[in-house]
Amino acid sequence: MAETRGFFAISGTFDLDWFSKALDGLTPEFETPKAAQSFEVLDCHDQSLRADGRMLIESNGMLQLLQRDQDDVVQDCSGKGQFVQDLPDGPVRAALKKFPKLCAMMSMGSGTMEVSRFAVLDKLQKTQVRGRVLSLTTKQGQATILNVHPMRGYDRAFRTVCAALGNMAGTVEGIEPLLQHLFPDVVRYSAKPKIKLSTQEPSIEVAADIIHTFLTVARQNEAGVVADIDTEFLHDYRVSLRRVRSVVSLFKGVFSPEQTAVLKQEFADLMSSTGRARDLDVYLLEKELYFNLIPSNLHVGVEVMFAQFAKERTRALVELSRRFRSADYDRQMKDLLVLFADTKGLEPGPNADRGAYDYACALIWKRYRKLCKRARGITPETPDENVHDLRIACKKLRYLMEFFAPLFDKGDFKTLIKPLKKLQDNLGLFNDYSVQQEALVEFVSAQSNAQGRANAQLAMAVGGLIAVLNQRQRAERERVVANFQRFDSPDIQNLFRTLFHHKED
Repeated sequence: MAETRGFFAISGTFDLDWFSKALDGLTPEFETPKAAQSFEVLDCHDQSLRADGRMLIESNGMLQLLQRDQDDVVQDCSGKGQFVQDLPDGPVRAALKKFPKLCAMMSMGSGTMEVSRFAVLDKLQKTQVRGRVLSLTTKQGQATILNVHPMRGYDRAFRTVCAALGNMAGTVEGIEPLLQHLFPDVVRYSAKPKIKLSTQEPSIEVAADIIHTFLTVARQNEAGVVADIDTEFLHDYRVSLRRVRSVVSLFKGVFSPEQTAVLKQEFADLMSSTGRARDLDVYLLEKELYFNLIPSNLHVGVEVMFAQFAKERTRALVELSRRFRSADYDRQMKDLLVLFADTKGLEPGPNADRGAYDYACALIWKRYRKLCKRARGITPETPDENVHDLRIACKKLRYLMEFFAPLFDKGDFKTLIKPLKKLQDNLGLFNDYSVQQEALVEFVSAQSNAQGRANAQLAMAVGGLIAVLNQRQRAERERVVANFQRFDSPDIQNLFRTLFHHKED
């Protein structure tokens, strides 16, 4: 038979007596476990390994990747607090090649573990099956992971051992239930949780559900921002608040005008405190790109610029962390979560009771038509501000479609979202290049002396960067028209009309 192995996860203690009786004439022999050692389970902030059914353990300076139906992968190095691309070359790094590049490996939980091996022998004391045992203990629970390997010519014994382990009390399927047993307090994270909607659900309830959901997501990222684990925590925090603000502004007539104005201001204030820290994160993440854009003889000036960005980023993060840890901020966020936990404290507007499906169709159709009208007027001579407005229009339409997606056919939405996303990506790059040029001009101005003269090396480097960024921005502008034409194809137009256009609108 082809080389095979069995992977078994058992929540709770391993029942050796039951296992021995279930082997039908075979005898298991377990080595004395090595001394217990501490371990930590590593993952990134969005728990991508967990979602993929894998578990990464760090213990005693070694990384071990557990994967169902695949051999475990081991590498002699540490990983906590590091990015995968910064690990030394090795099997774990290779196995984690799809791990998010901007996410650091962080501890999801810890405990102690014992490692041992076992063999299953026949009546003649011949080894027919070998295996490895990993016993994990945390404050919340205990579990055992067994990897079973066959010996050549003893397929029947291998099947017997696997059947026994599969029938043992506490055996679970895969990594997820094992993690739930060991770390029940660790909440699964999703940047875009699924929100159940019904076609006749009042729109004010839909709005409250969405806002409450994404406020919760934002709060899940606060500790990561304060700990400065990686930049994705602040990114997800801001995206969550942006979705909240979109509901308040796009769900016209759901809240009273007075409450809408108050909520808009409150969420704008929450967002504004994070702006500078995020801008600096983006600049620092693009550092390698900036160096690649200009000749090496201008790199000295860029080094000066990024040293200043790093210092300012440290100050901005300290200020933001202080805010996140403050009692006033905590009370504000808790009050908002209570407000949107139901609709009792909300002031309904004229569309508050309108059914979700009809309301969604009206909103999306109106936004789609506005976007198309704006995009069809884009020419090579159109001012940058108008192109930026188109980017915002795309974002608003995308948010609306994602909010109400559960009410429509998944395949149809995928057909519509794909070209819209491509147009958004294009407009996003256009905006990034524009914003970066403005930021570079402001930076040089801030670094200039009283006579308006900047350091020569810095000025030359920034000038070179602005020239290249301007060229890239122009190239993206040219792509806007082409990408919109794909989004504005007859098939896409007909699908939008079929899904969302109603005569009564």
